Amino acid sequence: MGLLRSDLSGRMIYPEPIDHLDSLPDSLLLFIFNKIGDVKALGRCSVVSRRFHSLVPEVDNVVVRVDCVISDDDSSSPSSSGYSSGSSDKSRHPISALFRLVFSGLLKPFQSITQFISISTRRASSSSSAVLDGDDFDKNSVTHHSPTQVLKNFNEIKLLRIELPSGELGIDEGVLLRWRADFGSTLDNCIILGASSVIQPVTSSCDCSLPNVDGNGENDNGSIPDSFYTNGGLKLRVVWTISSLIAASARHYLLQPIIAEHKSLDSLVLTDADGQGVLCMNREQLEELRVKPLSASSASKRTLVPALNMRLWYAAHLELPDGTVLKGATLVAIRPSEQPKKEVVGSDGNWVAAAFEEPYGTAARMLVKRRTYCLEMNSF
Repeated sequence: MGLLRSDLSGRMIYPEPIDHLDSLPDSLLLFIFNKIGDVKALGRCSVVSRRFHSLVPEVDNVVVRVDCVISDDDSSSPSSSGYSSGSSDKSRHPISALFRLVFSGLLKPFQSITQFISISTRRASSSSSAVLDGDDFDKNSVTHHSPTQVLKNFNEIKLLRIELPSGELGIDEGVLLRWRADFGSTLDNCIILGASSVIQPVTSSCDCSLPNVDGNGENDNGSIPDSFYTNGGLKLRVVWTISSLIAASARHYLLQPIIAEHKSLDSLVLTDADGQGVLCMNREQLEELRVKPLSASSASKRTLVPALNMRLWYAAHLELPDGTVLKGATLVAIRPSEQPKKEVVGSDGNWVAAAFEEPYGTAARMLVKRRTYCLEMNSF
């Protein structure tokens, strides 16, 4: 920083202000932007300076958090209805809840991106009305932006994570439902973990505890226990399985334009804030989809699910090491029938246990030690 000095008349002369950001190399700024990741924050960064504007499109790690979703049936409704549907879509059937993504918070930053360095005459005549002040922003005038539109501003995306505001499947309070699916041009595998109720551990000075029923602890005579069928248990688990597969295939279908446009992608994850479902695609699977077009159901706007082999594990009562108890715990491992069978225990077993964060990863490892029940499902 320059020192103060005086001229011949004794007046103080102040040095020129120094912008320390100018001294940072582009590589360091890109490193910082990649750590930020969030697409809204990056949109705001891009309007700070011409230099930032030129660097933001080169970010390779992008996170898109969706504010709310609206169904296709609501696409002609006023924007305000889109906000309320964000909470109501969760209870709809997965097929009818196919959505357009609404990025209300992205309007200002990304309109600014397109206008920041534009020299067209259109900019001069319309910029005053197109760029909205954040304090005076009218939510009723929100423009709906799809992920495809927003991500067109980025050229080098390698890691992309899209987070929906909630899971698509409406479930009763206290019920556990988690799924993870891997896709290429079609379903590679899907893991579903469910429980009719979850009892959280209670801290107590009492030394008494519930019996610990692990992978070998329940009476097992070679058939599925009666508790699997009673009180609508069988129907519930069928609904969990089919609904999870439909939700996963619908998400996969919606990702096609993004995958086709961003050929630099190494990893794509589409999840939700509830942690209900995660769809993952690695580089090989992304390339497979580009080379081999998916089989789509045009009526329901989702990827067709192939014929499947399923393995199911069940425990009426499963107590985890941390004290959490899962009632009616059910684990389903699904792979296409045409694929060779893959072990779920031993050296190949990580694909099941690694599907869920703790404590549910532990629950999956405990369940696969139990008796396995094999099922099949036709394509749908």
